Amino acid sequence: MTAVPPAHLVDWQGRDWTPQLGRESGAKAAHPNARFTVAATNNPALDPAWDSPAGVPIDAFVFGGRRSTTIPLVSEARDWTEGVYMAATMGSETTAAAAGALGVVRRDPFAMLPFMGYNMSEYFQHWLDLGATLERRGAVLPKIFCVNWFRKGDDGKFVWPGYGENMRVLEWIVRRVEGRAEGELTAFGLTPRYEDLNWSGLDFDRARYERVIDLDAASWAGELELHDELFRRLAHRLPGALTQVRGRIAARLAR
Repeated sequence: MTAVPPAHLVDWQGRDWTPQLGRESGAKAAHPNARFTVAATNNPALDPAWDSPAGVPIDAFVFGGRRSTTIPLVSEARDWTEGVYMAATMGSETTAAAAGALGVVRRDPFAMLPFMGYNMSEYFQHWLDLGATLERRGAVLPKIFCVNWFRKGDDGKFVWPGYGENMRVLEWIVRRVEGRAEGELTAFGLTPRYEDLNWSGLDFDRARYERVIDLDAASWAGELELHDELFRRLAHRLPGALTQVRGRIAARLAR
């Protein structure tokens, strides 16, 4: 965290570390993934009941990928099954930090692909079964949202400013959960209209907003083909409900 490494410290394995030792052995003072391993208790906004064994209420799930085209800034699933479809088909375009060709969509269902220890299709079914069980119990199912902060313009630059401005989208999500916000139905779910977001303090006009929220039928035709490719790979025990959702989206696009 300093421009010049300290003369001495204790490394992530509890061993003495100096710049000279690091040069001689190549040992790092911090684990390469240290930025991902900070204790949750260091977050001042952490809910006091975050690890309650009784569980905590969940009002919404938010899934997101890194896509320069096609996927809107934010979409709310029509229902639980379509939300599972959103999460199951989530993907990100490869960057310089990932192996393989740049800009290729890499599917990462539920952001869980590197962590799955069993059939991903069975994981999808687990989510569908969970929703059905909760409905039988009379529970209000959490809403499911898909976000994408990374749409680009013709100049190759990100259109959405991102960072702290993402709170404007999260505010809309919270208001949707509370029943205090409106939106517009599209083939892929419900999205906020320009007037549905709080633009106070940000110069972001309607034309630019359209570039991050629009849903292009031609692009989505290609997107659905990529979904088909994913489902062919996961055909073993793939829930039929997901292929039905795919059909409904295609039908809406054709209108």
